[in-house]
Amino acid sequence: MPRMTMIEAIRSAMDVAMGRDDDVVVFGEDVGFFGGVFRCTHGLQQKYGVSRCFDAPISESGIVGTAIGMAAYGLKPCVEIQFADYMYPAYDQIVSEAARLRYRSAGDFTCPMVIRMPTGGGIFGGQTHSQSPEALFTHVSGLKTIVPSNPYDAKGLLIAAIEDPDPVIFLEPKRLYNGPFDGHYDRPVTAWSKHELAEVPDGHYTVPLGKAVTRREGSAVTILAYGTMVHVALAAAEDTGIDAEVIDLRTLVPLDLEAIVASVEKTGRCIVLHEATLTSGFGGELAALVQEHCFYHLEAPVMRVTGWDTPYPHAQEWDYFPGPARLGQALRDIMEAR
Repeated sequence: MPRMTMIEAIRSAMDVAMGRDDDVVVFGEDVGFFGGVFRCTHGLQQKYGVSRCFDAPISESGIVGTAIGMAAYGLKPCVEIQFADYMYPAYDQIVSEAARLRYRSAGDFTCPMVIRMPTGGGIFGGQTHSQSPEALFTHVSGLKTIVPSNPYDAKGLLIAAIEDPDPVIFLEPKRLYNGPFDGHYDRPVTAWSKHELAEVPDGHYTVPLGKAVTRREGSAVTILAYGTMVHVALAAAEDTGIDAEVIDLRTLVPLDLEAIVASVEKTGRCIVLHEATLTSGFGGELAALVQEHCFYHLEAPVMRVTGWDTPYPHAQEWDYFPGPARLGQALRDIMEAR
């Protein structure tokens, strides 16, 4: 079985979907001739032609608005917003049109579209190329939100998203495109070619939406994470020697609450880890759900380790990034808490 980077796995997903269904179209800024700013669509225009993989003007509202019309007509657009930070001009189209189409038409119309967006920091992108806006989408009824942590999941989840009859937000942690990143920025990066989750089948397969997976079994504390933070959680557990269970959520909406509850009931402690800012981040929702469903099993208050409530800085990127050191301290603290 070939090993792929996340870039190659995402490209393979679109290739498979386009090959199986002529209604699947791919477009966005620079995704056609150039193959995307991160090269995720490289070669698709050459293979499928300019009517199925094409460049769009620099207008995020136009890209998403056009995709909504295509989806209502019966096509299955998979569009790219060059950075998640650029999606704000299209937010009204996403929230007021794409997410509401099935509801407002009483099921007469659906909106089978995917919006791909590179997300997160770790590449010195500064305040306008490093945001993690997933909570802005999980708050909106009618949207599904996905954040993969590895190539195998990225391909299977993206194919499932393209085949889904409703709009899906597909957030791609850009720090993971070329290799798993454990937050130790001062160490050499491991290539995906050396990671077992980079073994990606060539053909069609799906990873079901709404199913989390346990990346590390443990009995002392549960860490809930997604995207890049899954690898940070694994590193912190290894560094501290604390027997942490790491749950990779994979999809935030729909959420695998059953897996979360089962893990926290076993461990009695829970840390929520994400790169987005603390206030009103998705971790607040996770903490509330754990408290609501696991209250009598908790041995300590739920803790959150997140980005700070500030724009993502350029010069102090690693002070902002919730890496293994910050998570490691939280692990030690929660083990001492009563």
